Amino acid sequence: MESERTTQVSIVTRFFRRISQIYQQLLDAWTPYSIIRWIITILLLAVYMVRVLLLQGWYIITYALGIYHLNLFIAFLTPKIDPALHDDDFDDGPSLPTKSNEEFRPFIRRLPEFKFWYSATKAIIIAMACTFFEAFNIPVFWPILLLYFFTLFCITMKRQIKHMITYSYLPWTRGKTIYYGKDDSGKVIQANPDQ
Repeated sequence: MESERTTQVSIVTRFFRRISQIYQQLLDAWTPYSIIRWIITILLLAVYMVRVLLLQGWYIITYALGIYHLNLFIAFLTPKIDPALHDDDFDDGPSLPTKSNEEFRPFIRRLPEFKFWYSATKAIIIAMACTFFEAFNIPVFWPILLLYFFTLFCITMKRQIKHMITYSYLPWTRGKTIYYGKDDSGKVIQANPDQ
């Protein structure tokens, strides 16, 4: 009896472990294709929005999805080590250069691009699944939710932009100064192989 139970648990455990491995392999295979991943996510979001508009409901789910995506976006724009909270006494990681003669260190995000994409896509799929259940269709006056969201978006982005200006960092690589090494203008002297 005990042997059968361990065999069944073993089979179930192996099955879910194998499914987990296949899922991880798919994620690993999609990692280098960031543009394609984001296009698929935007298309998925468009399908979700069309579904919500056609069904005329699930606005509270859409509002929660928007707030979650805003939260992810802010984490994507924020440095991993927040300069506002960083104490100068402890150097526990890379920091942003503050003077022109300091060494350049790349911008490290609090939320990496792949995790941002993965979380955003997962949230859209969960929100889409919620639209199949009437229990999540809570009646609300959607223009108020839209106004709340835009107000929250403006306030949050204003705070983030002020933070970026205060601590002089840009969360993207386009438009940044590129530093090159000194040009070596000296002649190359080659030893005579005959000597």
